[in-house]
Amino acid sequence: MSTGASDEMVGPVHILDARRLLCPMPVIRLQQLVATLTPGELVDMVCSDPGALHDVPAWCRVHGHVVLETAEVAGEITIRVRVDGTA
Repeated sequence: MSTGASDEMVGPVHILDARRLLCPMPVIRLQQLVATLTPGELVDMVCSDPGALHDVPAWCRVHGHVVLETAEVAGEITIRVRVDGTA
């Protein structure tokens, strides 16, 4: 997953497996993980709930984080989030 220049100076990438979880669990799991991270770190959340494509960006806007990229392949959704704000 290429993110371009917007994430040149970032920390480690954390993988969050939220497959087979339904709303609101993918966002809750993301919130729990982000609470342990520092600004600049990345999370690649892999999920199967199509609602996450709307829920995760909305949660990020409210909490000051940034969705860098989304991808969907064969019903599996990957959302890359950069931790910026406070969870």
